[in-house]
Amino acid sequence: MKISYQYKIKPTALQVEKIDKTLEKLRCQYNYLLAQRFNWYDFNRCPIDRCPLICHIPELKEQPNYYNQKASLTKLKIDRPWYKDVHSQVLQEAPKKVELAFDRWLKGDVNGKK
Repeated sequence: MKISYQYKIKPTALQVEKIDKTLEKLRCQYNYLLAQRFNWYDFNRCPIDRCPLICHIPELKEQPNYYNQKASLTKLKIDRPWYKDVHSQVLQEAPKKVELAFDRWLKGDVNGKK
């Protein structure tokens, strides 16, 4: 006979408020990092696949990736002191999730649609 236990967490009103604020900050950070990647993608994408002999190709921006977005978190805590309330390892999960989401979006589904 297997026995399993189920626990219910009942946070206090103060804890609920802190959880909500933390999740809101993480949501904003996730959306900002994802927007950085989509802006890079839109800026560096070109609908023309060939050009005449003389054409101007703009300088490409550096692609945001997991490591440089993760490195920007130290500056984030300096610029926005309210992010100091969020634990650093929790903040580091946002770039990881953005990396996964953006790579899956680029890859597309079975039919190749994004």
